[in-house]
Amino acid sequence: MDKATWRKLALERRDSLSPQVKASLDASIVTWIANLPEGGPRVGPGAVIAAYVPIGSEPGTTAMLEVLREGGFRVLLPKVTAGPPAPLRWAWYDGPESLHERRFGLLEPSEDGASPDALGDAALILVPALSVDRHGIRLGRGAGYYDRSIPEVDTDKLVAVVFDDELVDELPSDDFDVRMGWSLTPGEGFRRLGTS
Repeated sequence: MDKATWRKLALERRDSLSPQVKASLDASIVTWIANLPEGGPRVGPGAVIAAYVPIGSEPGTTAMLEVLREGGFRVLLPKVTAGPPAPLRWAWYDGPESLHERRFGLLEPSEDGASPDALGDAALILVPALSVDRHGIRLGRGAGYYDRSIPEVDTDKLVAVVFDDELVDELPSDDFDVRMGWSLTPGEGFRRLGTS
């Protein structure tokens, strides 16, 4: 299957989840995040963690941002720039009231942003994905925002957040695809991905 077919099937599966099932899966993801670093990447107290605000049927809820803050972590969120796809900008999360709807209906922090080096300080980057394979190949929505934003980031810091059936054996890939070092699923929590 090509990437477009994988994306279509993943979105159809996600969109078919009942609100109750999705809420249960999301709660499990929040629990795994709240228990960092148990079984997952090592992050120290007060570390910077880059996350995202889920939209539509994406895994997670804004509750994952709150548990990170309550755990003493500093949370960075992406901001999409105007124009064609480009590297994401980043801003600090200061609570739900700091989020406002922006481009593509995304909720983003209202502040101007963090320093350009802030993402480099992140101990962990939670990355939304439609699917990820056991080798670390991530399937996103296809615009390449994350691939443009994290090409130099240590793979060990990158976590693809997906539902259990979206962690697969193999996905099609391109040379520019950035590999993930970990997956996070509701059923298995953090799982180390291969590097080959």
